[in-house]
Amino acid sequence: MAQKLNVELLKDILAAFNSRDIDKVMNFFAEDCILETPRGADRWGRRFEGAVAVREGLLMRFTGMPDVTYTDDSHYVDGDSGISKWTIRGTDVGTGQKVEANGCDFFTFRNGLVVRKDSYWKIIDRNH
Repeated sequence: MAQKLNVELLKDILAAFNSRDIDKVMNFFAEDCILETPRGADRWGRRFEGAVAVREGLLMRFTGMPDVTYTDDSHYVDGDSGISKWTIRGTDVGTGQKVEANGCDFFTFRNGLVVRKDSYWKIIDRNH
């Protein structure tokens, strides 16, 4: 489903994430894609490589926060790169805690498909 990289494509990707339909989301990713998550043991968070692993990583997000939504979004494109800024909202299944944080995704595309999605969110510290 290769498409021209533009702001509308980034909006379509976000809409797919908000649908929580993993097949719809994965239609935007190349077979050799990489996902880097905000949390993990390494400085880049946790890295998933290849469409099968990326699918598993994204499913963890959808099952760990089944009501997840990305709203208040804005999108930018330059060459083969795109940025989506958003507010994530949902409930963490493990803790029952409500999550609301600003974040962004840095995308790299090839032939209109995501080859890298690098995600960041603000860390909420309620003690400060």
